[in-house]
Amino acid sequence: LPTFFSQLPDPAIEDQGKDYIRPILNKYAALCVRCPNYGTRTNTVVLIDSQGRVTFTERNMINADVNQWETSTYEFKLHS
Repeated sequence: LPTFFSQLPDPAIEDQGKDYIRPILNKYAALCVRCPNYGTRTNTVVLIDSQGRVTFTERNMINADVNQWETSTYEFKLHS
């Protein structure tokens, strides 16, 4: 490897723009994003227990209204 790789990561480079970019990244990395013209419209959870029983639950926003959600749940067993 070239010797300049031993100097990475460079803290001076990593710190550049952190006050600008971190709030943006945190905003869009949230579990439920709420921004004008952009946001979370579906949440999905899949649970599998030690006996192979699966619970699949999904919540979908209705008509782009953050106050209206439809939840569907499916349960089944995995084949061995």
